[in-house]
Amino acid sequence: MVKSVLSLLLFLFLIASCNNDNEKVTIQGEISNLSSPYIISSYHNSDSIIIDTVFVDDKGKFSYIQHIDTSRIITFYFNDYKTSEIIFLEPGVNKIKVNGDAILPYLLEVMGGEINNNLTRFKKENETLLKQRSLLISKFDDESTEYLNSNNIISEKERIALLNSLNHELAQNVEDYILSNPEKISSVILINEFFKNNENPKTLERVLQYLKDDAADYPLTRRLKKHTDKLMLSAEGVQMPYFQLIDIKGKTLHPIDFKNKYLLISFLSASTGNSKEYLKILKDEYSLLNKDSIEFLSIFIDTDTFPINKPNIDSIPWKMVFENKSWSAEIVDTYNINSVPFNILINPEGEISTRDIPVNEIKNIINSQTDKPKS
Repeated sequence: MVKSVLSLLLFLFLIASCNNDNEKVTIQGEISNLSSPYIISSYHNSDSIIIDTVFVDDKGKFSYIQHIDTSRIITFYFNDYKTSEIIFLEPGVNKIKVNGDAILPYLLEVMGGEINNNLTRFKKENETLLKQRSLLISKFDDESTEYLNSNNIISEKERIALLNSLNHELAQNVEDYILSNPEKISSVILINEFFKNNENPKTLERVLQYLKDDAADYPLTRRLKKHTDKLMLSAEGVQMPYFQLIDIKGKTLHPIDFKNKYLLISFLSASTGNSKEYLKILKDEYSLLNKDSIEFLSIFIDTDTFPINKPNIDSIPWKMVFENKSWSAEIVDTYNINSVPFNILINPEGEISTRDIPVNEIKNIINSQTDKPKS
């Protein structure tokens, strides 16, 4: 009898061990250009966010074990959160290899599972474009100067133009990929990466309509569709969303206060070093406009200090607001502001005319839309 019980327990233990092995996922690889001897891992588990420290050796090699019973998305953060990459864990896939450069996370090779393999394949097919894009948007430290060609320094205007060109070409390649692979989850991931923050929500709406089967019903797809509906509320051509703000003089501001005039809303940050220079350019642009037909409104948000470190505003002639709620402010969410500085032009009918106006183009864009340019 005792022997039978022991045999049964051993059998159950072996089954449990096998199940645990099936749920075990080993993520290992080698990452170069790490400024610290670890990688930060983050993922959701039920209602919690789990943060792990993944240690690496002096060659950047690491091994990290997870146990899953359903799909899981893990984010690896490198070099004190300066760069990151997403890794997809799928049931039945027990080993994932991650190799590449922490400075160029868009080019990390992640192999293991259909989603990771498809995304890596797309990266390889677009390696040149992705590398150029990554170099343009990255902030390089002393350890990454080897990626910069000192004989090929470009101006900020040239950098933005080149980045826009690369983004356009990559977006077209992503759209072609989605059209060829409408049922793949990797298509959803690429939509989220390249189209979620597109200033034209109709583009996001269009590419989402390409998806079929599992991809069309993927949880991220449903979130992106909700996000599209939200973007439509502050898109070009729609009535400006309502707001209620308190300016620096304690006056309450509403959209009706700017009725029958063009309104330029500038979202700024007081903590950035170039805020003073940016305000000077705004003042120069403002001085060249007809004040009978245009008003400015600047909204300062801040993430580094509280209360906000207010810049010198004594000479600024337009209305200003210091939003203490920072990125949690209602107007930031309502108007879909993801970065600063950011300019939005409202026409006299109260409609959003143009989003994301470059500061040095404000006068030209406004004068092209009004019949009263300043002489």
